Amino acid sequence: PASVFPPQKPKSELVRTSLRLLTSSAYRLQSECRKALPAEPSPAPDIQLVTQQVIQCAYDIAKAAKQLVTITTKENNN
Repeated sequence: PASVFPPQKPKSELVRTSLRLLTSSAYRLQSECRKALPAEPSPAPDIQLVTQQVIQCAYDIAKAAKQLVTITTKENNN
């Protein structure tokens, strides 16, 4: 996700915050999805809990993406 932006550190704190949320949520999503497919002979995961966590991660990713679009649209229009 961060590769969309130039390599320099974004000046806007809002952009940095949104990028952190996007990145951390993506890592969390990856981790939760791995829990859904445990290696044998691990005990079966609580699928309902994993599903709730995946939904929350997806929501956080969408929220961060929307923030980034809103911020960059405002910056480009100024």
